[in-house]
Amino acid sequence: MPQIYLETRDLLKRIEEAVVNRRPFSLVRIGDGENLVMAQQNVWSLSKVLQERWAIKANRGEKGIHLPNLPLRNAVVSSVRKATVVGILPADDNTINAPDYLKRPLTDQILSYYRIEPAVICHAGVNRELARMEEFWSLLSGRRVLILTREAHKIKERLEKKPYKQNIVHALAFNQWQEYRSTLKWITAHKDSFDVALISCGVSAVVLSEQIAALTGKVALDFGKANNIILKGRPN
Repeated sequence: MPQIYLETRDLLKRIEEAVVNRRPFSLVRIGDGENLVMAQQNVWSLSKVLQERWAIKANRGEKGIHLPNLPLRNAVVSSVRKATVVGILPADDNTINAPDYLKRPLTDQILSYYRIEPAVICHAGVNRELARMEEFWSLLSGRRVLILTREAHKIKERLEKKPYKQNIVHALAFNQWQEYRSTLKWITAHKDSFDVALISCGVSAVVLSEQIAALTGKVALDFGKANNIILKGRPN
């Protein structure tokens, strides 16, 4: 089957269909961090991964994960394989601030190594567009929204005010990959209390988005740096 590429408005339509028809839907996105996590040992040597600035920052506690971490690698690969839509950077990307070799070229190597061919893809920076789109917030209006992020209560306060005026039913703080199992257990137990999950917690968001959709039947979006846009008006 040929791969389908969704522009942002087409993606929005698919999200809306899933919400209205109560179908599971997961959006995951691959950037430099996800690439480095998936590349561990199989695509790149561990020593090569650990030399990268992103990995050094992660091991200083700045990314919510520590490397090497092969169980996390396997979980991210599995979720990229199973997600409804996979966000991938275009070849000439300039939305994220990372060396070119850590972007699309590495994604292509990884997908080839693991023999993953996502059926539906979009731009990995789509979260930033969605955060600024009135249509996205209109679509969520009146839905029960769960947010999962480090600054959960700050985001909840902001999203409940104008111009967003969202119904945030749960604001869960998530800091470290180690919290993954307990967080997923809680969300699964409360699956009837929300309609859409917005997840901003780095690489962990890939696994959480796919797993939340699979286990609860809800819409779960890897929302990434969209949080910064909501709080500060810019992604970084």
